[in-house]
Amino acid sequence: MNLNQIHNIYFIGIGGIGMSALARHFMNIGKNVAGYDKTKTILTNELIALGMDIHFEDNLDLIDKKYLDKTNTLVIITPAVPKDHSEWNYFLSEGFEVKKRAEVLGLITKDTFCFAIAGTHGKTTTSSILGHILFQSGVDVTSFLGGIVENYNSNIIGDGKTVTVVEADEFDRSFLHLHPNLACITSMDADHLDIYGDASAIEASFVEFSNKVTSQNLFIAKGLPLNGNTIGINEEATFSAQNIRIENGFYVFDVKMANEVVENVKFALPGHHNLSNALIAFAMAKNYGVSNDNIISALASFKGVRRRFSFQTRTENIVYIDDYAHHPTEINAVHQAVRELYPNKKIIAAFQPHLFSRTKDFVDGFAESLSQFDEVLLLEIYPARELPMQGVNSSWLLSKISNKNKKLITKEGLLQEFKNSDANVYVTIGAGDIGEMVSEIKKIVDEKA
Repeated sequence: MNLNQIHNIYFIGIGGIGMSALARHFMNIGKNVAGYDKTKTILTNELIALGMDIHFEDNLDLIDKKYLDKTNTLVIITPAVPKDHSEWNYFLSEGFEVKKRAEVLGLITKDTFCFAIAGTHGKTTTSSILGHILFQSGVDVTSFLGGIVENYNSNIIGDGKTVTVVEADEFDRSFLHLHPNLACITSMDADHLDIYGDASAIEASFVEFSNKVTSQNLFIAKGLPLNGNTIGINEEATFSAQNIRIENGFYVFDVKMANEVVENVKFALPGHHNLSNALIAFAMAKNYGVSNDNIISALASFKGVRRRFSFQTRTENIVYIDDYAHHPTEINAVHQAVRELYPNKKIIAAFQPHLFSRTKDFVDGFAESLSQFDEVLLLEIYPARELPMQGVNSSWLLSKISNKNKKLITKEGLLQEFKNSDANVYVTIGAGDIGEMVSEIKKIVDEKA
């Protein structure tokens, strides 16, 4: 399929973070772009403001007629779309070219020098940092991202034609469609067990992905059972962050390599997980040929990704942080970062679990990670693509949390609890629609500042 010969791109599930990045890209290169999504969000509002025609009812009559020309239209779907979706079934029955997002990314990356960022945690932040480094260094790059980068207020960086940065998503084995030249794997924790069944199956999928590049072109977190350039924090590795300290709100560290030490690298995102993400981006950019000076400058200017340890309020007395974490390992990383920054402050955390299956698979891990905060507020599970499971609910998770300062609440109750709290640090966590509440919560917290 030749994308250059297609003029119309229609998305089913256009509001997804990965889908919307593709939509922005195709609009940037002059295609007609439209789509459907189930619900209005901040993201769909942004796409509409760019000029995309989006509707929120599964109804063929709402599709502009030019997108019903199968000789000139590509239809892109997300795996989250239900099989009985009438628009999707129409396009299939009429013989339209219908592809998954991952397949389209595969087509785009096939003809470019591709940096592929894989891992169960850290994909979005690592790919955003790398995209920022390459763009700021003058590389002809387009970066397709799973989050909104604060520096650009977008989930796409650049409009280059020869180099791409993509998130290599393990969900549904999507990353096997890609054609990487350089690849990394940030982590291989069990996740998406509704798709894979068990941890060994997901590990095998990562191994298959890693075999798409040579070991010289693979970058891995130290400790993963793979052959490649290792990334470590305060430990021996191919690329190691050492002499780590905090100065004026920045991490400052040295990067030690076999034949070189780069001193006084500055990076603003807190948490050792973010240090590791920055170090992987450093290593991949350096391998590509970007100068140390350009990498150091870009790392110092990187502002972060929306909903990845995103500071909403940051005063001497009151702090509000919002984070997308939806796995126990990610919640642990949030806690480590918050405690490191605010060791003597009271921290209240509100968590919205994401998916019944993930809650069931990792309930003990969630309980352990959440128990570390001083106070825990728990919302009901955000179902996303799933139907309820018998006995799997937030009351069950709450019963396993050892911290006695815990409570099951509604969204309205969350606002009231934060309003009445005497905490110094407020944290909202989750990949569901809790992110839509951030502006309301910020108003409440700001009144305390």
